[in-house]
Amino acid sequence: MTEAAVYLNEKLAGALTKTNNEEYTFSYDLPYFNDPSAPSISLTLPKTRRDHQANELFPFFAGLLAEGDNRRWQQETLNIDPKDDFLLLIRTAGTDTIGAITVREW
Repeated sequence: MTEAAVYLNEKLAGALTKTNNEEYTFSYDLPYFNDPSAPSISLTLPKTRRDHQANELFPFFAGLLAEGDNRRWQQETLNIDPKDDFLLLIRTAGTDTIGAITVREW
């Protein structure tokens, strides 16, 4: 199991987990979930549920990944398997992302 911290504007919003069975869970951090002023991180990951499950990396997080030549360069430079989107996400989405979301290795 691998886990990453998900931040919205530098505030811990939750945890993204990948199991050994290639299943994914996004769980809102309890204080964040209970804060009525804290928004959902995405329309597809609403705060109406604390835990979200998927059989592949959530499209919202996949959208944070580079594409094309930039992606290949990142995979080669960081020695990441081209099929491992989760590892690529936690190695590249910790700073300088487009938007308010960052993902950091926990």
